[in-house]
Amino acid sequence: MSDELSPEATASEPRRDPTSADHPAETGSEPTGSQAATPAAANGDDAAAAARRRRRRGSRGGRNRRKPAATGSDSRRDDGPTPFIEGGLTDTDAAAEARDDAGLTADADASPGNAKPKIGDSRPAPPATETAPATTSPGRRRRRGGRGRSRTGAAAGSATATDAPTDDVVRADLGLGDAVDLEDLDDAQRARRRGRTRKGRPAGRYQLLVHVRPNAHTHIALLEGRVLVEHSVSTPTDADTSIDGNIYLGRVQNVLPGMEAAFIDIGTPKNGVLYRGDVSFDKDEVEEKQPRIERLLKPGQSIVVQVTKNPIGAKGARLTQEVSLAGRFVVMVPGQPETYGISKRLPDDERRRLRRVLEGLRPPDAGLIVRTAAEGAADEELERDVRRLREQWEQISALAARSKPGRVLYREPPLALRIIREEFTKEYRGVQIDDRDLYEEVRAYIEAVTPELAERVEYYDAEAEGLPIFERFHVNEQLLKALDRKVWLPSGGSLVIERTEALTVIDVNTGKNVGSSSLEETVFRNNLEAAEEIARHLRLRDIGGIIVIDFIDMEIRNNREQVQQAFRNALARDKTRTQAFDISELGLVEMTRKRISEGLVESMSETCATCQGRGYLLEESLLEELQ
Repeated sequence: MSDELSPEATASEPRRDPTSADHPAETGSEPTGSQAATPAAANGDDAAAAARRRRRRGSRGGRNRRKPAATGSDSRRDDGPTPFIEGGLTDTDAAAEARDDAGLTADADASPGNAKPKIGDSRPAPPATETAPATTSPGRRRRRGGRGRSRTGAAAGSATATDAPTDDVVRADLGLGDAVDLEDLDDAQRARRRGRTRKGRPAGRYQLLVHVRPNAHTHIALLEGRVLVEHSVSTPTDADTSIDGNIYLGRVQNVLPGMEAAFIDIGTPKNGVLYRGDVSFDKDEVEEKQPRIERLLKPGQSIVVQVTKNPIGAKGARLTQEVSLAGRFVVMVPGQPETYGISKRLPDDERRRLRRVLEGLRPPDAGLIVRTAAEGAADEELERDVRRLREQWEQISALAARSKPGRVLYREPPLALRIIREEFTKEYRGVQIDDRDLYEEVRAYIEAVTPELAERVEYYDAEAEGLPIFERFHVNEQLLKALDRKVWLPSGGSLVIERTEALTVIDVNTGKNVGSSSLEETVFRNNLEAAEEIARHLRLRDIGGIIVIDFIDMEIRNNREQVQQAFRNALARDKTRTQAFDISELGLVEMTRKRISEGLVESMSETCATCQGRGYLLEESLLEELQ
């Protein structure tokens, strides 16, 4: 599926004479021959050398021979603004579409710099593209200016190739130093925003525990009551694997009409995948209501994309052109002014209040989505949140205009801060962190955006407490149980969770549960317990894809409906999108859950080198006989 180097593209590359005087300067090697001669010798040979150079250029066609290579080089250079940034980011979209209509992108795709990368390869594609213009452009200046300018020209060319640094990434503006003054709020507002208390201490349904290990791995555990319901891990090597939410300036590598998808080079080890439904376009410029992807994207085209799903296994990251920036209270969708909504979890009176406030804050060129955390937020807080997001988007657009494709433009904050930004509300009774630096960072963020909840962020001193934070709250023992294939229920029943290539199968058994009244009642109570526990383990183990659950058969229809409803209620607490169907006549529930990561068990294990993950070994004597 990769683009191979065509003979025409190979022929278009200008040949270099290894004996020419300017060749060592182009390749960056030490000067030899006439360049290393003394000034006296050089003065005697200048006229002859110049004549030889002129004759050599004339015999090969002179300047006209270099015009195709210069044109190809200029088409790949990025000294000015990027000619095409999708999604209404700059005013150069019209010029870029004119280039597409003229078919000029085919030359860029056929060039050697774009033909070398292959889909799915682990290769540093961007450096090869950036250095190509630096070797061709200085060559023209050296032939016109002679040896005296060759070194200067080469230095200028190399500086041009590295003008755009790769570390000037736009970071999420957390609003530090821009806190709201609680004195400006009345007593009722302060009491509502602070949440419930019990015996003078904050009360809530959830608790967040953050443990930083000596190897810089950050483990984050979410407790519902005292039960572990979610677990996340962030490692120092997450720059290429945990990129969900990052925004990239990518280059279209391949467009596959048969798959209705395109592979985008975003500078990560594996190319990202952009499907037809995630491509944004101007409906006024396309005649069809559902245009084909090859009409919207061309190989070599530069586009701004956002990662919606991390790369998992051999699959690359899932991308979209509908970029969104998340703040504390609102989410801004640039280029989509028709997008507007308020969280349905908020009460009706609060939704009406927020709608009135946001009518005067809606940007003319972007959409807004109000989050659940905006409940009780003051008008000034919403205004500051929208202003920060608009400034972030202006920085991203400016960086995209001066950058080359295949680089990150915007990077999400660390995992702990991201989870707190997305989830932390007055429903949390506390956040405890055992790392002092991370605690200070999180505390400063909470004091800036929701100062009324700052007292719920605490530093956990393991030395003073005498136990590590995960042992203190019994997280380790619950993690060990989540890594086992068999899960015991409180009544004595059990679950067996098996992961296959196509789907995950969960089997419900009565086990040691013998009941007391009747078989139907025993099975019904066992299935109710299983429904709650299955929903919890789907979140904890982060199981995604197709899931089939084999409940124990129930004869009474009302019992099946109650188990069904209990299972759906338990799934409603899962923020990951799920879809569950009714119990079939065979007692099976078919459901899907969005795959976010490779899963808890897979992230903490590796395939057995002996059995290759099959779980059994074939008899060696039988294998020898068969062979």
